[in-house]
Amino acid sequence: MTVVTEVPKLVTIFGGSGFLGRHVVRAVARRGYRIRVATRRPDLAGHLQPLGNMGQIQPVQANVRVRWSIDRAVEGADHVVNLVGILHQSGRQTFNNVQDFGARAVAEAARAAKAGLTHGSALGASLDSPSAYARTKALGEKAVLETVEDAVIFRPSIVFGPEDRFFNRFAEMARFSPMLPLIGGGHTRFQPVYVGDVAEAFARSVDDEVERGKIYELGGPQVLTFRECMEEMLEVIDRQRMLVPVPWWAARIQGSILGLLPNPPLTRDQVVLLQRDNVVSAEAEGQGRTLAGLGIQPQSTAAILPTYLWRYRPAGQFTRRTEA
Repeated sequence: MTVVTEVPKLVTIFGGSGFLGRHVVRAVARRGYRIRVATRRPDLAGHLQPLGNMGQIQPVQANVRVRWSIDRAVEGADHVVNLVGILHQSGRQTFNNVQDFGARAVAEAARAAKAGLTHGSALGASLDSPSAYARTKALGEKAVLETVEDAVIFRPSIVFGPEDRFFNRFAEMARFSPMLPLIGGGHTRFQPVYVGDVAEAFARSVDDEVERGKIYELGGPQVLTFRECMEEMLEVIDRQRMLVPVPWWAARIQGSILGLLPNPPLTRDQVVLLQRDNVVSAEAEGQGRTLAGLGIQPQSTAAILPTYLWRYRPAGQFTRRTEA
């Protein structure tokens, strides 16, 4: 008697070695799927192996600027996830190359392979945005839906969690600086969303549990201003720091200068991006195109920040909490 064993679904995840990518890989691996992590530096993706069973996760070299490498990474895949994005430009890694051209190239490869497609974008994506980052995110969304009509697009607000580049950066700054800057006065509103919740949304899309051909906006349970984010972070790490408002004109000058650094902490384009609120729209809320609409109860910053920001507390106060 011949026993036929069903082969688990193969999922190619572009950008799977990054901050969000690591959590998406984990969420997808928990479902028993085979995973192909497409990254520019597969030699640096070894940390992903423990997230799955032996042979379940395979890093492969791919660059969203190089079409043949995309086709190779997608070949034979049942589903494709694209998480590739950049916060600042460097050399050939431009917003247009990565977030517009790259998004279309991945979508075309997924269509050719007859694979499902889930694309990671960002809240604030708009063809009319004065920010090149937000504008190219919107161009990428347009390219994806023109190429694969039933693709799923997720737009998260600021994503927080271990190794995030927002709370960790300011917490590190607070260890040494007596003051923290409030860009534009700190009035910009965010809806910080936990990385594990965002990863679960992507995994459910891979599971075909998400209505396709739509754009979903992912935010946490609270809307916080920039100032409120800093105040909560400081409370968690038990430090008192002066919060200094920085006018938009001064922030633009700082961004122009700091943007010349190899890994800039702030760019002029990011300052422009910060001038608009980053929250889930009333339209998305009304149509259920949110985490709650997907059946995911978003976790708050109050519940998660202490699980990883504890290391920034003053010496002798390292009371660690178990990560959620």
